[in-house]
Amino acid sequence: MMITATTRNRLLPVAACICGAAIWWGLARAGVFPQSLFPSPGSVVRGLITEITSGRLANDIVTSLWRVMAGFMLAVLLGIPAGLYLGRHIAARATFLPAINFFRSLSPLAWIPFAILWFGIGDAPAIFLIFIASFFPVVLSTLAASAAMPAVYFRVAHDFGITGRRLLLEVMLPAIAPGVITALRVTIGLAWLVVVAAEMIAGRDGLGFAIWDARNGLRMDLLVANMLVVGLIGVGIDRVLRRLTTLPNVRWGYEQ
Repeated sequence: MMITATTRNRLLPVAACICGAAIWWGLARAGVFPQSLFPSPGSVVRGLITEITSGRLANDIVTSLWRVMAGFMLAVLLGIPAGLYLGRHIAARATFLPAINFFRSLSPLAWIPFAILWFGIGDAPAIFLIFIASFFPVVLSTLAASAAMPAVYFRVAHDFGITGRRLLLEVMLPAIAPGVITALRVTIGLAWLVVVAAEMIAGRDGLGFAIWDARNGLRMDLLVANMLVVGLIGVGIDRVLRRLTTLPNVRWGYEQ
């Protein structure tokens, strides 16, 4: 029976995961590392079940997702309009681009002391850090896509009397959407990394705090279990954003 390309592409990652789990189990079984440093798959699964049944895992997942979505959406709502404006106004771009590049180059984690001083402990500092991590990449990606739009798009729109809101919705946004969506997929991955680091230092709950708490309690099984959850959620978030590439007004940019 011939296996289609779609089926093969789905089976290969599963096979890779199975092989990775088998290698992990073999190393743990052979006792290459002590259990305190290298927990077995069985102990990690038991720890994961404990976290699920206690309700802590669900609470931590909801908390971390809320913080990421709040900070990321705020960055998108402010960053895309800012990038569109800077992309179409040369003087404004020349004025603000150096500052945007400067702040983009700063590690979001460098803002942690200020986040704690300004907002204390809890949701607010994590949301602030995620916003800082996301805003400047969103602005730059939108700016680059907007500035690279061919002038013929605007000439044709002018000939058809398309101006104002129609120009934005029917010409500019569809033209920049493929590049911006790709940038958003990268940016939300960065935001998901930042929330874990922020919760380790400035949080009392969330997946990052759970990892740090497991480390302090020397529960390597819980630490690895939460790491696996973080990775799986990150993959899921990317797959959700990738669905945006199938929208009718966007799909043209991914046909290659």
